[in-house]
Amino acid sequence: MAGKVIRIERVSPRDGEVEEPELSAKGYCLGDPKFGAEKHHSKNAVFAKTLEEVAELVSAGFSLRMVSNGKRASLVSPKSLRIVRD
Repeated sequence: MAGKVIRIERVSPRDGEVEEPELSAKGYCLGDPKFGAEKHHSKNAVFAKTLEEVAELVSAGFSLRMVSNGKRASLVSPKSLRIVRD
């Protein structure tokens, strides 16, 4: 795909709130699909430093931890995410 990743958004956000990828000191947190039902466990977390890296991993089937104001972060499946490029 062409263009720089400018944001990754949830296709159908909870309660209509804007949700963004959660950025921690380690980077953006993703769940590796090889861990199946346990991909949400912290021991199985994969971290990416840039949105470009995140987009590559999401395209490869990784889930992304998303957060919005007043809501706990949740792991969102790649089919529920939209990658926006400029």
